[in-house]
Amino acid sequence: MKRVLVTGASGFIGRHCVPLLLCKGYEVHAVRRSRADVQATGVHWHEADLLDAKEMAEVVSDVKPSHLVHLAWYAVPGEYWTSAENIRWVQASLELVRLFVSHGGQRAVMAGTCAEYDWNYGYCSEEITPRSPTTLYGVCKHSLERMVSSYAALAGVSVAWGRIFSLFGPHEYESRLVPSVIWSLLRGEVVSCSEGNQVRDYLYVEDVASAFVALLESTVQGPVNIASGRPISVKDLIGMAIKELHGEQLVQFGALPTQNEPPLIVGDTNRLRTRVGWNPSFSLEAGMRLNIAWCRTRLDSINTVAP
Repeated sequence: MKRVLVTGASGFIGRHCVPLLLCKGYEVHAVRRSRADVQATGVHWHEADLLDAKEMAEVVSDVKPSHLVHLAWYAVPGEYWTSAENIRWVQASLELVRLFVSHGGQRAVMAGTCAEYDWNYGYCSEEITPRSPTTLYGVCKHSLERMVSSYAALAGVSVAWGRIFSLFGPHEYESRLVPSVIWSLLRGEVVSCSEGNQVRDYLYVEDVASAFVALLESTVQGPVNIASGRPISVKDLIGMAIKELHGEQLVQFGALPTQNEPPLIVGDTNRLRTRVGWNPSFSLEAGMRLNIAWCRTRLDSINTVAP
């Protein structure tokens, strides 16, 4: 049986990967720092801090995984772009890969980011767009990809690198764009936004998880964009939530200044579609409806237990 170790298994993407891996017949070993609300029958949970070299070594030695899905990273909104924690995660990730190889690992898939690209180009292709990250987060991710790829080639291990673009869905940090709008509209609160003309490439989080599992199952190596390839303005994406929640009178576009952001960031998905053989299962509209339903249920449960 294929034995997979999943880091960040209770996180935003990881919690959606776990059941998919079980369905594919993997023996799933999932790492989390502490107990979380993830429910998945048949999963072997390991509580460990991956930044603790001893704890990480114990987990890998105990599991001896044939496969690895490495999603864990420092991701606090507003902080992760410049945080020195990125450097610690490069160090921890390199050690994780070394341990994985030393214990007989065969195939690994790791989470990268669209922030590795030169955003001045707007359209991001694995093969032609320059990698020129401008943030510490992007630099660390790209540096890790280069080091892991070189080491894997020497060790004879198969490694793929999924570059994540924009995503949304259940369990996302509430301070981020989509959930902050949904929660405010559900509560009947006014939402202040920028003009929202920035064009991005969004995927529903379950599709992101599905893409990572498909990438793991494939033989494709190297960078692969995890994206929809469908450009959409932030204003139009938010508009889906506004329409579903009848919040036209509550959202104020242009009330906030537009930050110094690239006007266009969209991924070339040819490699994902043709080499990996993957396509999204959820439209953005369907994903938004599911996200709203999840938030509504969560809000109802909060209101039910409130004194």
